[in-house]
Amino acid sequence: MPANLLLHCGANAVNRKDVFNAPVPMPTATWQPIPHAQLLTLVQSALPRHGLKIVNEAHALTHDKSRYFGLMEVQNGHRNQDYTWVLGLRNSNDQRFPAGFVVGNQVFVCDNLAFIGEIVVSRKHTRFILRDLPDLIDNAVSQLADRWHEQDNRISRYKAHRITNPTAHDLTIRAMDAGIVSTTRIPDVLDEWRKPTHEEFKPRTLWSLFNAFTEVLKGRLHDLPSRTQRLYRLCDERCGLN
Repeated sequence: MPANLLLHCGANAVNRKDVFNAPVPMPTATWQPIPHAQLLTLVQSALPRHGLKIVNEAHALTHDKSRYFGLMEVQNGHRNQDYTWVLGLRNSNDQRFPAGFVVGNQVFVCDNLAFIGEIVVSRKHTRFILRDLPDLIDNAVSQLADRWHEQDNRISRYKAHRITNPTAHDLTIRAMDAGIVSTTRIPDVLDEWRKPTHEEFKPRTLWSLFNAFTEVLKGRLHDLPSRTQRLYRLCDERCGLN
């Protein structure tokens, strides 16, 4: 479950109280910080309005508590058999990146995590961001269900798409070219493809290869969203998804 993920990703796992006690820097004439607690509270309040509920969560703070990342397992009354929807929430009060959501999923059997894309709440922390934040978040949350339903269709296509060993080898090299994995991790991906750690990935399908990659990418939460988004593009191309 997501509550176990942040302990090995280079971030300091914290509880909600720590998030609410994180310091907020003073604003400037052109920049307004967003308190981590305010962002978290608004998101958690908006989810039920769109038929979504949080069933598990984990939180982390880094860089002297100026950067926040949260993982939430989200459901809408329907539970997939082998994976769950995950919302990654992030915020930066050192002007490193904008506040936003990273939409993804987590596979139950192995805790593999992958992100399909990001919804940015605001491109700049402008002076009126706190006034506009509730509407920005509600609009962002309204997009989540559609994103996840598209993901359900994608995973079904991956599971139905059979591939051969030569194809898996070719896609692994192309993944290296795309910056998804480094040269040194190619043997690890191929080992996981040839001898899957989990019985569920023994079928020779695109879904099994995808999870060979995400198994190897575990523990890289800081750059996992960008890597898995590139991995999805590669796999989408392979099975004819636009």
